[in-house]
Amino acid sequence: MDLKQRILNRTGQGLDVFRHYLNVKFTPNKRFKNPYYNDTKASCVIYVNKKTGIYMMKDFGDMEYAGDCFWLAARELNMDMKNDFKQILRRINEDMHLGLLMDSTNDYKTTGGEKYVAANGADSVSSRQEVAEKPTAEEQLPPQPNIKISYKEFSEEELKYWGKYGIKADTLKRFKVRSAKWLSGISKKDKPYKIISTPTEPMFVYHTIDDAVKVYMPKSIKQRFLYAHRPSGDYVYGLEHLPARGHMVFITGGEKDVMSLAAHGFNAICFNSETATPPINIIENLHRRFKHIVLLYDMDSTGKDSSFRNEQVLQAYQVMRLELPLSGSKTEKDISDFFALGHTAEELNELINELIQKIYRKSSVIFKSCELDYDNPPPESSSVVKVNDVPVGTCDNLFCLTGGEGVGKSNFVAAIISGSIAEDELDANRTLGLTVVHNPSEKAVLLFDTEQSEPQLYKNVRKAVKRAYLDTKPKFFHAYHLSEQSRKERLDIIRTSLDVNFHHHGGIQLVVIDGVADLVRSANDELESVDLIDELYRLAGFYHCCIVCVLHFVPNGMKLRGHIGSELQRKAAGILAIEKEDNTGFSNVKCIKVRDGSPLDIPLMSFAWDKKEDMFVYMGEKSKEDKEKQKVKDLRSIAQSIFEKASSLTYGQLVTVIINTLEVQSRTAKEYIRNMRDNGIIEQLADKTYQLKMT
Repeated sequence: MDLKQRILNRTGQGLDVFRHYLNVKFTPNKRFKNPYYNDTKASCVIYVNKKTGIYMMKDFGDMEYAGDCFWLAARELNMDMKNDFKQILRRINEDMHLGLLMDSTNDYKTTGGEKYVAANGADSVSSRQEVAEKPTAEEQLPPQPNIKISYKEFSEEELKYWGKYGIKADTLKRFKVRSAKWLSGISKKDKPYKIISTPTEPMFVYHTIDDAVKVYMPKSIKQRFLYAHRPSGDYVYGLEHLPARGHMVFITGGEKDVMSLAAHGFNAICFNSETATPPINIIENLHRRFKHIVLLYDMDSTGKDSSFRNEQVLQAYQVMRLELPLSGSKTEKDISDFFALGHTAEELNELINELIQKIYRKSSVIFKSCELDYDNPPPESSSVVKVNDVPVGTCDNLFCLTGGEGVGKSNFVAAIISGSIAEDELDANRTLGLTVVHNPSEKAVLLFDTEQSEPQLYKNVRKAVKRAYLDTKPKFFHAYHLSEQSRKERLDIIRTSLDVNFHHHGGIQLVVIDGVADLVRSANDELESVDLIDELYRLAGFYHCCIVCVLHFVPNGMKLRGHIGSELQRKAAGILAIEKEDNTGFSNVKCIKVRDGSPLDIPLMSFAWDKKEDMFVYMGEKSKEDKEKQKVKDLRSIAQSIFEKASSLTYGQLVTVIINTLEVQSRTAKEYIRNMRDNGIIEQLADKTYQLKMT
């Protein structure tokens, strides 16, 4: 990276350069009087160029006064931009004490900056300089030969210091923070220096995943930070402690803020400075993993300006900023101070909730209009999950329910919902053979129907409420009729509803999308199907909930139809299929996929209409003979589908085809082959290959 870019990174994209050389106070994006002439109309402004992200100056009264921070420095230093640019960069570096140096390769490297000042010698560090002893080899800090650190256990006073921010010993250990006895090194003037930790001036050391080592002296008057070992790339603290996926991540001003947030249950990282523009590669990574990226900077003028600027620069990634209700003073400016002042995680969640509500203020009108008003029924007519302790619907995952027309899918959905809204845990007989996890904390339960009319949806909601032994719909249960909305609007409404209800109810227990294929133009469109299922899977991860996808297709044995069926087969943690039994009126529920185990281990369950109960009731598990017949039928369907494309396959090829076709694990595929062979569905030839056995 060249010196120009490093100066921009170190100075808030040039804002601090303007403040240094421009002999007048100003606020970004607000007009002020140009100090270079008798300006009576406040025609000058410092603003962010949206294309470059760099601060610029413009005078609407005299266009001669327009340019970036380097143009201004050149004007103040009486230098020529074209011929003296290198000298201009050197002067900015020197005048602002940025600590940027040129090495022998003519590449500019940083040795310090604003908050991060390198040890420049005895006069800039401490009066305690003379190195009286050398640390042992294990105490030395390779590969930085000029700086050595001796560590010790945290004292009671030091733990008390961290504790006021909610940071306990376990958090310090998790984030690799250590207490130092002393630090010694050689200054740029080849003079030894030594910094000794004292009760009044403690010294702590941050370690990052890329071996960066930064020293923090919170009570030092002369210097608070220095690098003992610089990172190989961009400095990012806390990145390795983030979950793979989540709802929200904060970008804060410092390491202490990261740990304070983590100690209170929030995800956070920080870079080397609030004034630096966050690296785009890191932001892109966070954008893929989290629903929201929120800037949570200090509430002083520097923090506010940087927060506003970075929000503008990163608007392509929907980065937001959150301001804390703090004065901005030295002891009341950041999130660590927020918690130290007695504020709680619940209070921060309230601020987040207000931010989310503000974002969706306009779009919420649309999804609110789609919400079923249970107390005012429409005029026409009144109207997560285990099987035998085997999980089929889990948090962070998709759960698919499929079947043809009239097999009882809506009633089965009502049974799942009833278990999530009931005041007490329901018996499996009440939930049609399923064990539905109780929801005592009353997290949101959301039902989105893309097919049925509002009166019919009302009937289905009443069924769920009745099955849960309730007289009225709980406030945390929301049902939305989306049949009259466009396909694009349907998915937008689902996204918005999840985000709003997540914060309003303190989480989401269950989401049911009845008619998931109606979220795309064609269920056989591969690209659309992939994008939709990927998005739903991301949403399940964002909100730590189970999303039930109801697919109105008839499965082909153990394989779902269409591209959307294939994607669900690949992504869903569990798939149950409902089929109508001939001449009995029974509906049978079989397992097509379960992530942990084999579908063949899940019992074949039945339910049927009961006039007395005025609802579908559980009829129990089918007999072993019935289950065996269904198993053979499904396995034969799988085998026929496979050998339509190949007359014979080796054992390894057959395993691979089953894995790729049904999205099952290797052990399950091998179990299918064994059962096919035992039931006379396939046979082994003399050359050790397998083929479909003729019947």
